[in-house]
Amino acid sequence: MKDAKQEEPRHRHQKVGVFVDAQNMYHSAKHLYQRRVDFGAVLERAINHRQLIRSFVYAIKTESGEEEAFIEALRKGGYEVKLKDLQIFPGGMKKGDWDVGIAIDAVILADKIDVAVLVEGDGDFIPLVEYLRTNKGVKVEVMSFKRSSSSRLIELADEFIDMEEEKDRYLLKR
Repeated sequence: MKDAKQEEPRHRHQKVGVFVDAQNMYHSAKHLYQRRVDFGAVLERAINHRQLIRSFVYAIKTESGEEEAFIEALRKGGYEVKLKDLQIFPGGMKKGDWDVGIAIDAVILADKIDVAVLVEGDGDFIPLVEYLRTNKGVKVEVMSFKRSSSSRLIELADEFIDMEEEKDRYLLKR
């Protein structure tokens, strides 16, 4: 794995798929910096002058619907938004993740892209990275905040973009 300390000129012919876990990025930015992610800046860096095939962002719907403006901004910003209801179990436990959905979309798109950019730090994606690289010949770039990312995921990626190195680029002003 190569750290992406500086943006390098990319091959403009590369076809890119972008997969953004909104909840993972939201909670990482909130925990580390008490700020929100600039998803427009994230998409711009993920594409990096290459040919975008599709860009997905995965989010969870709340009961209150407070995320509607956020979802609309993501759509206007160039993302295909995938929404899932927050699951609430007897006893009050809540669950809302897109791990399987992200993996399925990446596998489906693998034959149409050269590079998969996972905006995600969760180690649950290690098998996906291994599959895309080994079985599909897809280059995998991981983009996340290093302190809240799996070291093994970072290690397995072809390239790691540490959003902490340019946090003011990827975080909205307060």
